[in-house]
Amino acid sequence: VFNAKTAELLSHHQVEIQQKFPKEGWVEQDPKEILKSVHECVERTCEKLQQLNIDITNIKAIGVSNQRETTVVWDKTTGEPLYNAIVWLDLRTQSTVERLLKRIPGKNKSFFKFRTGLPLSTYFSAVKLRWLLDNVEEIRQAVDDGRAMFGTIDSWLIWSLTGGKNGGVHCTDVTNASRTMLFNIHSLEWDPELCQFFDIPVEILPKVRSSSEIYGLMVCFLKSGALTGVPISGCLGDQSAALVGQMCFQDGQAKNTYGTGCFLLCNTGQKSVFSQHGLLTTIAYKLGRDKPVCYALEGSVAIAGAVVRWLRDNLGIVKTAQEVEKLAAEAGTSYGCYFVPAFSGLYAPYWEPSARGIICGLTQFTNKKHIAFAALEAVCFQTREILDAMNKDCGIPLNQLQVDGGMTNNKVLMQLQSDILCIPVVKPSMPETTALGAAMAAGAAEGVGIWSLNPGDLTAVTCERFEPQINPEESEFRYARWKKAVMKSMGWETSEAPSNGKTE
Repeated sequence: VFNAKTAELLSHHQVEIQQKFPKEGWVEQDPKEILKSVHECVERTCEKLQQLNIDITNIKAIGVSNQRETTVVWDKTTGEPLYNAIVWLDLRTQSTVERLLKRIPGKNKSFFKFRTGLPLSTYFSAVKLRWLLDNVEEIRQAVDDGRAMFGTIDSWLIWSLTGGKNGGVHCTDVTNASRTMLFNIHSLEWDPELCQFFDIPVEILPKVRSSSEIYGLMVCFLKSGALTGVPISGCLGDQSAALVGQMCFQDGQAKNTYGTGCFLLCNTGQKSVFSQHGLLTTIAYKLGRDKPVCYALEGSVAIAGAVVRWLRDNLGIVKTAQEVEKLAAEAGTSYGCYFVPAFSGLYAPYWEPSARGIICGLTQFTNKKHIAFAALEAVCFQTREILDAMNKDCGIPLNQLQVDGGMTNNKVLMQLQSDILCIPVVKPSMPETTALGAAMAAGAAEGVGIWSLNPGDLTAVTCERFEPQINPEESEFRYARWKKAVMKSMGWETSEAPSNGKTE
């Protein structure tokens, strides 16, 4: 909850959502658990407000932000999900992608790029939805019966929070729609030819709206009962929300968010710029029904914070994420050890699904501290690759990087990032800029009008700066070694090999 006048964070609550890995490369979440976590966060945040003597009837609007490509199909008559949500970095659709590529002239991954801004990849929602239609009988049946609804997590939440099976609103916003591969980013409509190519019935898709308008009213679920009738009036995919929360409203302003993955977005204003270097063209925001749409260039890294989670949950070399920072600080160097966390293949700028994670340059001297350092360094190198691509595409090199997201609390990581980029890294004192962006869009919506987005009215944010501390030659040397490691990670997985020794 933010103060609409000062953008000050008043109260918050967070819940970690469980990831399920039913098979190698599969990543799922339970849509009902996601909804329950939202209920819990709202409930607890309101309790905290009351403890601060803030009347919760002062809450004037609600914004939604979400991980963008995660795909859900649910039954509109029962309100129940028909399968777990398939998470954005899931890899099960590799064979679906290969099958679809065969139908494209010259097997060109970028065939739809000028319409969608995206290459054909396991990442985007259309192929996940295609997989669900091909593999889940309940979903096929629900589509045939006219009971199925598709959405990314924003759609599932807005529908559920505005009444669900009793009149819930089935919608999404342009930023989330632009990540499905079914949406024309110029006409701002679902594209009939793309729906035909993926063989997806357009009637199961949500209505596409701007990122800042009243979609519907919250149907109450609070013990305190005070949020009934509050408009849900902001909706932005997480990376767009962070761009808004960092107030990158001008051409050429960029931010990098360090979450599960890493996402660098550069605002390109009202023109869509198409990358020559493996970046995506995506919708940055459309802040009102009659406002212009703005575009961004985006570099996506699949594994950032997830590498820390992996060190904790899979390798067990730390008990908490915070310990990684401590181990890395003690090592002070990776001692020639390089980590390429290509657990879900490589995203930008390579788009190489055959890559897999590797740790190389190991010697008898290497210990867990060096691996922890190499893991953090990997996040920084991946960002550097994207920044290089962005500088080439934009022609104007960034002179500083604005950062946000949970991992930015790690000071070792932020210093490393500045060292590897050779430019200052600037972090706002309140890292939850994704939530702030969603709040700004909600508060500024027509009919709510309690938040001004005019640059002159925006409060300057206090920031922490990290300046480069190593010489550029050393930075270049380490970066070149890392790129050598990336080359070794590629071409590892072939789709012909039977998995686990048995065919599927």
